Amino acid sequence: MWPDLIRKAKDGGLDAIETYIFWNAHEPQRHQYDFLGNLDFIKFLKLVQEAGLYAIIRIGPYVCSEWNYGGFPVWLHNIPGIQLRTNNEIYKNEMQIFTTKIVNMCKEANLFAPQGGPIILAQINTCNGFYCDEFVPNNPKSPKMWTENWTGWFKKWGDKDPHRTPQDVSFAVARFFQAGGVLQNYYMYHGGTNFGRDAGGPFIITSYDYDAPLDEYGNLNQPKWGHLKQLHEAIKLGEKLLTSGNVTTKQFGNGVNLTTYSNTTSGERFCFLSNTNTSQDANVDLQQDGKYFVPAWSVSILHGCNKEVYNTAKVNTETTVMVKKPIELGTKLSWMWAQETIRDTLHGKGSFNATKLIEQKEATSDESDYLWYMTSIENMGTSSHNATLYVKSSGQVLHAYVNSKHIGSQFGYDFEFKQPAILRPGKNFLTLLSATVGLQNYGEFFDLGPEGLAGGPVELNVDGMASLNLSSNIWNYKVGLNGEAKRLYDPNSPHAHIWKTSKKLPIGKPMKWYKTSFKIPPGTSPVVVDLQGMGKGHAWVNGNSLGRYWPSQIADTNGCSDTCDYRGEYKPEKCVTNCGNPSQRWYHVPRSFLNDGTNTLILFEEMGGNPSHVSFQTVVAAVVWFKIIVRRVIECLKWPTFVTPEFFDGIKNVADPSCAGKSFYTRDAFLNAANSYPEFGSGSADDSKREIAAFFAHVTHETGRQISLLALFILLFFGPLYLCYVEEIDKSNAYCDTSNTQYPCIPGKFYYGRGPIQLTGNGNYGAAGQAIGFDGLNSPETVANDPVISFKTALWF
Repeated sequence: MWPDLIRKAKDGGLDAIETYIFWNAHEPQRHQYDFLGNLDFIKFLKLVQEAGLYAIIRIGPYVCSEWNYGGFPVWLHNIPGIQLRTNNEIYKNEMQIFTTKIVNMCKEANLFAPQGGPIILAQINTCNGFYCDEFVPNNPKSPKMWTENWTGWFKKWGDKDPHRTPQDVSFAVARFFQAGGVLQNYYMYHGGTNFGRDAGGPFIITSYDYDAPLDEYGNLNQPKWGHLKQLHEAIKLGEKLLTSGNVTTKQFGNGVNLTTYSNTTSGERFCFLSNTNTSQDANVDLQQDGKYFVPAWSVSILHGCNKEVYNTAKVNTETTVMVKKPIELGTKLSWMWAQETIRDTLHGKGSFNATKLIEQKEATSDESDYLWYMTSIENMGTSSHNATLYVKSSGQVLHAYVNSKHIGSQFGYDFEFKQPAILRPGKNFLTLLSATVGLQNYGEFFDLGPEGLAGGPVELNVDGMASLNLSSNIWNYKVGLNGEAKRLYDPNSPHAHIWKTSKKLPIGKPMKWYKTSFKIPPGTSPVVVDLQGMGKGHAWVNGNSLGRYWPSQIADTNGCSDTCDYRGEYKPEKCVTNCGNPSQRWYHVPRSFLNDGTNTLILFEEMGGNPSHVSFQTVVAAVVWFKIIVRRVIECLKWPTFVTPEFFDGIKNVADPSCAGKSFYTRDAFLNAANSYPEFGSGSADDSKREIAAFFAHVTHETGRQISLLALFILLFFGPLYLCYVEEIDKSNAYCDTSNTQYPCIPGKFYYGRGPIQLTGNGNYGAAGQAIGFDGLNSPETVANDPVISFKTALWF
């Protein structure tokens, strides 16, 4: 994806590409380095140079970035006497070794600017924020640089989709350059995917889309990409004056300011006219330089100080929505399965022991998400006892077993687990599986934050007896899963005999591995796997990790709104969407992971899921047209203006060329049909929008395979739009209701589904024909032959 991403960034008006150098990725084991494949940052920087762009590198050592452990390799944690991110000699020595290696690699490749290379800046550590116009360098001779302008926000499992509007991002950028900025970097311009176990947090999801100008798959996120491209073009009109001109500022009051950059010799001028008021628009009279309307919370850029070439609130870029198009695989996915063998751990067999509850990072060095804690208790009596197991966990997931029986699971940051258990006479086995969901990446002394059971306590409260504190018992430990050790995620694993086939696939059961095969989807569109129906676990394609999945984590239904007011400072809870849906349902499958022949998908399901619902889809762009209402952001246009040729084609073009509906359903046919229903879409803007959205949602559901109404920031809700079928696939059923004497069946006629809503049954054909004006009983095929009548039946229905 690198060349394509770099090209799109350059096309978007960027001058430089900034990239992290992740310490934990390049030095997973102490002084053992990895710079192969997608870790070949030298190759990446050379591609940046070949594209004619500059480069900025962040060597770390700490990056935050919602990345596992903030980018630190976890082996640092276990070095005696070390303290991270402070004046500690052990830490500084390790940091120096890594940083020096990276710098020397860049020097050897002649990548620094004095060597003729692209690197103009190298940065240690990180972060900034959403707005930096008031930032002042600590040295008056230093340039004013902003290395991290957040274009959106990240997500955690259970979160809704955050959205930072293009109006607000562009406002922050324009204000920064108005206030003397010379370099501004977007975080992120492309966020991508947290493959493997790279997601931090804890609880950061696998997608790192970030609502960036280039989305997770590398597509243009419109209108953000286009609106920022126009901003870059406008700013560059004045770049010489911005870096060498004289600066004056005039205040008009109520948050309105005019900043003028000028050259007294040539008389050239370049102006920023800003309105930082969060509610009141401004009409500004600049006398001989003209009159300007400046919406609240916006900046106008005036070329020559007398011509508005850009305003941050006035978006005229079309909006695209990434929709998921089902892939024709020919046959349904066929699954094999394997049980994660846990008999050894249920009986206390580990690889080492201690008389304490060890902190999880200390035990695992983060080589796996999973750590087994195992101990035993003697019941000296001759009868069973009821007990309550109490476990204090530092996070993030706990599965508890007593005598091989699963008694409960829980997840959270710091939580107390309490569940009833039965102690049998004699020896009783207690097995606790602790799982991390990304290590903490941010905060004061975050690296010292405990994970797992970390001292507990673990207690058994037995009825009629004193509480037993098991924290100092002999605990046996085992790192990871047996399936991980056997590399079951790798199709070339020598343990192929483990996989089973059966007519009844085990579903809803924890600790299961699933495997299926599929062909590479045709075309070049990005590929995703829809894991709807699965619980929590990890996914691989051809041995390449797609990351953690957890589609059973559903965002709550509070906070989403049809309106998104961009004015005022952005907060992550502002302008959220996707309420009541999985935080992440689709997972990116890079085409570089795929083979021309058979490909293998392997899932490890930790909590219980149903893989029969899993499917592969491609991501395509559909254009949604709208007009901007500056004050309230967006109002959808009423039909027929709303249903433009581009809009309608954006729906049809999702369908395969082989689909009959692609040539049958036309915009003209829809408009002709809609003219017969003057009440359709005739209400308020909001009501019309909802009616049109509901109609096309119904139509695309009936003529395709899938529809999900996604809350869009443009106030419209559209999912996978798909006009494919004109007639029902199974035409063997006549759908004749012999009891309907008002609209009796005609011998030899079939009343199976036809048209946009798949009109079915003699009763509906007769009633629709009578209302619309065609002989539905004698000529039901008219619905599949006449596109105007076809759409009329849908509107009638």
